[in-house]
Amino acid sequence: MAVERTLIILKPDAVQRKLCGEIIRRIENKGLNIVGMKMTQIPVATAEQHYAEHAGKGFFKDLVAFMTGSKVVLLAVEGDEAIGLMRTLMGKTKFTDAAPGTIRGDYAYSFTENLIHGSDSPESAARELKLFFPEL
Repeated sequence: MAVERTLIILKPDAVQRKLCGEIIRRIENKGLNIVGMKMTQIPVATAEQHYAEHAGKGFFKDLVAFMTGSKVVLLAVEGDEAIGLMRTLMGKTKFTDAAPGTIRGDYAYSFTENLIHGSDSPESAARELKLFFPEL
């Protein structure tokens, strides 16, 4: 198994709904390690850079506004197969397709406000971690 690091963002809706502790508990219960954590409000320029692959899509401006509208919790998570394991724990992006037992399946009720972001590949993880956790 490959030890990987991935970026996880507990989105504003997770913070506002006080679900961060529950989500972190699920991550730690799976045996993953949180090697970095901070609460912050993401600057617009950083959010635009983070979501650059969606620039020009109809939901881009709303997504940036949502992600920069209030505080988020940033996590650097490490462990065996961390990227794939986190993708499974999170559930499908579209909340209606997310299986019960996943974070989105249990708690999300909106496509944009779906509680959590996780890197989808080793390349994305490296880029996103450098953006939010340059000290690592």
